Amino acid sequence: MTIDTDNSHLADDATTPTVAGPAHPRATTTLRPLALSDVRLGDGFWLERQRANRDVSIPDGLRQLHDAGNLHNFEVAAGRADGDVIGPIFADSDVYKWLEAAAWEYAREPDSSLLDDQLRVTELVAAAQESDGYLNTVVPRREGERYGHPERNHEHYCAGHLIQAGVAQKRATGRDDLLNVAVKVADHLVREFGPRSATGSAGDVDGHPVIETALVELYRETGTRDYLDLAAWFVDARGHDSLERFGGNSTYLSDRVPVREATTLEGHAVRAVYLTTGATDVAIETGDDALLAALGAQYDHMSATKQYVTGGLGARWDGEAFGDEYELPSDRAYAETCAAIGAVQWAWRMLLATGEASYGDQIERLLFNGFLAGVSLRGGDYFYVNPLQVRHDAHADEERNPKNGRLRWFGCACCPPNIMRTLSSLGGYLATSTGDGVQLHQYASGTLRATTDAGDLELRVETAYPWNGRVRVTVVAAPEAPVTLSLRIPAWAAGATLDGAATQPGGYARITRSFAAGDALVLELPLAPRITRPHSRVDALRGTVAVERGPLVYAFEAQDQPGLVLDDVAVDAASLSEQAEASVAEARELALPGLVTVSLRTPCGDALTGIPYFAWANRTVDDMRVWLPEG
Repeated sequence: MTIDTDNSHLADDATTPTVAGPAHPRATTTLRPLALSDVRLGDGFWLERQRANRDVSIPDGLRQLHDAGNLHNFEVAAGRADGDVIGPIFADSDVYKWLEAAAWEYAREPDSSLLDDQLRVTELVAAAQESDGYLNTVVPRREGERYGHPERNHEHYCAGHLIQAGVAQKRATGRDDLLNVAVKVADHLVREFGPRSATGSAGDVDGHPVIETALVELYRETGTRDYLDLAAWFVDARGHDSLERFGGNSTYLSDRVPVREATTLEGHAVRAVYLTTGATDVAIETGDDALLAALGAQYDHMSATKQYVTGGLGARWDGEAFGDEYELPSDRAYAETCAAIGAVQWAWRMLLATGEASYGDQIERLLFNGFLAGVSLRGGDYFYVNPLQVRHDAHADEERNPKNGRLRWFGCACCPPNIMRTLSSLGGYLATSTGDGVQLHQYASGTLRATTDAGDLELRVETAYPWNGRVRVTVVAAPEAPVTLSLRIPAWAAGATLDGAATQPGGYARITRSFAAGDALVLELPLAPRITRPHSRVDALRGTVAVERGPLVYAFEAQDQPGLVLDDVAVDAASLSEQAEASVAEARELALPGLVTVSLRTPCGDALTGIPYFAWANRTVDDMRVWLPEG
């Protein structure tokens, strides 16, 4: 198939290519994402997380894929090894997510050894592809047929992650190696599925969405309309109980209610948010305002009634699923790390489409809490499940139980490489541009460049966020004509100021003028710790309080409360304070420079110390609570 490559993501100087990020719409959106190569994180909180990802997680991830047998499966499929395939039915997807992570990491900081690792794995993947474009190492060998059980075999899901990796590698390295494999897979899907299919598979959707997002991004990269059309068809084909004939559960598989008619999310949390992410991409590229409005209403309902204070999604271990409205137990919270990642992807696309600050707030809450808790501070160890309470003397009854502590890998290893690809591409979620200016959505030290109608604008951001609420934005270069700088004011940030002037939380503070190099804006976000109380309908949390400080949710670990059993304590909410001067020991032990802890007292006067939720279980795995009874 002829590829109409969109070269708009390439700079005029061909020697310095501009790298588009994971979501790069062709259609006009309210906000334009900045190129991944136009945002460089500087020393500070998120760069430290990216360094741990690069130095520890990504190299170890490749070793784990070898040891767990994922790469062996490709050797078998390529005819280079004998034996049975190993691992879950969707084992291929973990290889593809690692390839995507390696690609974005190469774009962030090129390195020949990282590229060599990618290309070796890519060559193996290409060798395993069948002549008609089909590629799956496990299903045909274990099941004996293709597409026989779409409700559980994840063939489209694996293809989706392959396509995303192929797009990432093309954008990050300029090479077509994996993109060519992805195009063959996509062309195969176009022939086999959707309205143009002449096969019996034409009406089938996959039990695990992600192919929708992938096909749209492949359309964005190649210009091939067939991919967008098939993605749109998959979105509208869902919600008609089609997977029940294979024995699938419609609620669990997000196949009970059509996407356009749904008012809430249900079933498997990761599948649900991956579906809405892909549907949002379709709405953006087709100009479907009705679909976008339906998705916006679904996001609002989810965040209001089915989301933990950490941003986590999925209340039930059974089915890794959303529960009913306000069903949010702390100790049995599933809150899978992948669900937080999917919600970030969805919120980012909704932000691009609408420009609404609430989606920036969502991304901040998810990244600092529900997502970041999923990986150790040193990198290379992971939580699959992220509860908000671990009871006294809890027993680790299975692999995913957080009482085990973070693990290097899992039998179902979807979360580790998902974390890797998110951290590697994190710069793509910080800022956007419009014809009249630049919008800062997340605060991290670094530099960014953007093109406006008036000309190019370059900014330097300096901040110790999230420990300190001061954000200094200095103009490095600017056009002569006026431009607008917009800075998100989080909904929690009452009392925030920009250059000394009060701002309204829950929106953007905007300054329009002609800027010159050296001009600076100073945003002050007040970070005093605050008490949060649950919605009255959350039965499991009545009478409890949580502590937040800026974007961070805090957790209380038993090791910081000697002589007390967390399950037995109640707190006086009026005693809340922060312990910046007393946090040196904790900061050293957790390797978190600038760490600010918080303090609450019990009615008896005992002091409780809280640390950020994302940092819990990095010393020992002990009793932990986010929500504490109010005494």
